[in-house]
Amino acid sequence: MPAGVLERPPSRSAGDAHPPIGPPSFAAEDGGGHGLFGDTKRFGLLAFMGTVSMLFVGFTSAYIVRRASADWRPLVAPSLLWVNTGALLASSASLEAARRRFRGWDLRGAQAFVAATGVLGLLFVLGQLGAWQALAAQGVFLASNPHSSFFYMLTGLHALHLLGGLVWFATVALRMRRMAYAPGTDALGLFALYWHFLSALWLYLLYLLFVM
Repeated sequence: MPAGVLERPPSRSAGDAHPPIGPPSFAAEDGGGHGLFGDTKRFGLLAFMGTVSMLFVGFTSAYIVRRASADWRPLVAPSLLWVNTGALLASSASLEAARRRFRGWDLRGAQAFVAATGVLGLLFVLGQLGAWQALAAQGVFLASNPHSSFFYMLTGLHALHLLGGLVWFATVALRMRRMAYAPGTDALGLFALYWHFLSALWLYLLYLLFVM
């Protein structure tokens, strides 16, 4: 068997009277379960994502109205934003690869792809800082014009939520290292749902700020 790939447990017959060996904490606690607690966590995450979505919908309405004003001056997107976008999308792809590896009992492969997800997410945040610094070097600040105000505010709010995602990532990575998730399950499901939501939200913001 390849190194890092765990052996699947033997299947149990329906009449086996002995319960499975192992502590209850070795269950999938991050979205892989189907019990009431797992459903409650998923519902809570969906409710939070719905709240965040409504927040950005409100900003979108204000943006559309403000864009019609006479003092609106279009902002040219910093080229670094496209590099950042590639890093964030790559992090989502890496996370999906980690989920497949984990469901396939390849713990080492899953850990490697999860680590790549975190590194790419951190690079995205650092890249956003670089984009803000590039605009500041051109004399474009938060109060320079309405478009720049919305750019700094919306991208900053998104980066704040992504930093929260990186805190969650650190918890997930630590739990994987401690074998707190059961291989063969979709234990990364909830975290992946939030992370992909942030990737989709970023694509929407790019469209809103520089395409629409």
